[in-house]
Amino acid sequence: MTARMRVNGVATAQVSVLDRGLAYGDGLFESIRFVGAIAPLWPRHMQRLAEGCARLRIPAPDPAQLWREALEVSRDMPAAVLRITVTRGPGERGYALPAAPQPTRVVAAFAPPPVAAEVYAQGVRMRVCSIRLAEQPLLAGIKHLNRLEQVLARAEWNDPAIAEGLLLDSHGRVISATMANLFALVDGQWLTPALDRCGVAGVARAEVLAACPQVRVGELALDTLLGAGEVFLSSSVRGIVPVRSLDGRSYAPGTTTRRLQQHWRDLGFSMEQGG
Repeated sequence: MTARMRVNGVATAQVSVLDRGLAYGDGLFESIRFVGAIAPLWPRHMQRLAEGCARLRIPAPDPAQLWREALEVSRDMPAAVLRITVTRGPGERGYALPAAPQPTRVVAAFAPPPVAAEVYAQGVRMRVCSIRLAEQPLLAGIKHLNRLEQVLARAEWNDPAIAEGLLLDSHGRVISATMANLFALVDGQWLTPALDRCGVAGVARAEVLAACPQVRVGELALDTLLGAGEVFLSSSVRGIVPVRSLDGRSYAPGTTTRRLQQHWRDLGFSMEQGG
């Protein structure tokens, strides 16, 4: 995979081996979909990044500077996924916070992942993952660099017909997919799992909640999800993706899923070949 990148504003792919992001996962990242020079969800990404930096006590980068660097690395790309990584920067050995941190910022542009039109029309197949997400309210919601739970979850299957895995917490509550948030229609009410104990609060999830204020945020049991009438995933990179099946339970996309897919198009995103 090739990428154009800037590290602290410099065109390089090198980061110090003493960087705390490498040593401890001490940092955050955002994956931002660009269409040409437009990023419809940029304000939401910047808001989450700022909130994550405040939570981890990392000095937040200047959004205007990030925007300039994002345009530089994505120049002439008709579509791109920008990954912005912010770490606490280099430091001495040990967990103690540096007295005067010098954060590292990496801005990199990648070609968007191809997504077939069939995926948006018919949906994806999912499976329930065995690994359970650990609960840590201090880190819940933010997109910190430690994604080992998701890595191990994705390692549980290699069937190309299965596109996503469902993640539960240690109490068996539904949290999310490995790379997306989840919404389910249960007895006429749209639900999405609460993320105050674990999981990532996606910017696409925030967009859906703003567009559909009737969605209830709360606990969602696996048995309830298996009995849902409709399920879809939200992702800032792939958009709104229907769920076709979960461990053999079949679903069909309905009017709300289609309306939100149109909402995504209205924002400026295509819903094929990369979403």
